Amino acid sequence: MEVSTTALPVTESSQAGHARRTAAALAERLGFKEEAAGKVALVTSEAAKNLVAHAREGLLLLRALHEGPHVGVEVLAVDKGPGMADVERCMQDGYTTAGTGGSGLGAMRRMASTFDIYSQPGVGTAVLARLWADKSPPRPSMDVGAVCVAMAGEEVCGDAWSVDCVDPAAGRYRFLVADGLGHGPDAARASRAAVVSFLEQSGADLLQVMRGAHEEMRSTRGAAVALAELRPHDAKLEFVGVGNISAAIIAPSGTQRLVSMNGTLGHQMSRLQSFSYGWGPASRLVMCSDGLATQWRVDRYPRLLAHHPALLAGVLYRDFYRGRDDATVLVAAAASGGLSP
Repeated sequence: MEVSTTALPVTESSQAGHARRTAAALAERLGFKEEAAGKVALVTSEAAKNLVAHAREGLLLLRALHEGPHVGVEVLAVDKGPGMADVERCMQDGYTTAGTGGSGLGAMRRMASTFDIYSQPGVGTAVLARLWADKSPPRPSMDVGAVCVAMAGEEVCGDAWSVDCVDPAAGRYRFLVADGLGHGPDAARASRAAVVSFLEQSGADLLQVMRGAHEEMRSTRGAAVALAELRPHDAKLEFVGVGNISAAIIAPSGTQRLVSMNGTLGHQMSRLQSFSYGWGPASRLVMCSDGLATQWRVDRYPRLLAHHPALLAGVLYRDFYRGRDDATVLVAAAASGGLSP
């Protein structure tokens, strides 16, 4: 699985219409039938109208979802608006604080297969909705959220990410984030070469996966690459990184930054080493390219870790995107049964 994100600023009504059309076109490309595509368009429209009515610096993030044979659309709305002191009250049909119809969030929750919302008064709100073309896929043992956005002015993203479920029964997952040097098509070729090599070597030792990717990427401009393997039954996470992909494990006890080695995969890799870290049921893995500033701290966001990882990915992108490069943030956590429906 490897997907980029379409980022759409939404601050006025014409942009809301553009967002709706963009989401509908994405659903059509993915093979959604008319009724299901209409739900995608409506959910996107409601999210966009909320941004126009309430937000400052509203942003709509759209991406395709792929789970085995299942395809879907993710709608992730983030803003730096006033936030909501009482989210449940705002979810009620007819309730509004801005003179609007007041049906947006409740309608989104009813139509989405997965819905979640996080709001912090005085800081902003993040809303997640996922819709599938047909029936929803089986719930995985791992929830993953990701934002992968090209630098403004570029048609392709020089970053890439991927997830590989190596052993579903054991909940053994692998994650990759790659940042091709520079940006644009050549950077994209490098990062996608890393993804292809990663998936072709599914199940191999992580160090061998990295060495194999290094050889496959020699004809490219190279990339910073990080791999993580989660083995929840062993309460362990193994990590290998080359270059400046930042990664951390967030747990109730605090945040532990993961160690990467210097170099550029595909060009110079003088030393390669894997590191093992502890992992618990409440742990979160965060991996970011250098398009995000490194000084992020999750303790700024009370109870955000109780929500879907996609909301943490969206909030970190909202608050720490540097604005001058491609940017990727991937967040993974053990699946929770608490999301609606």
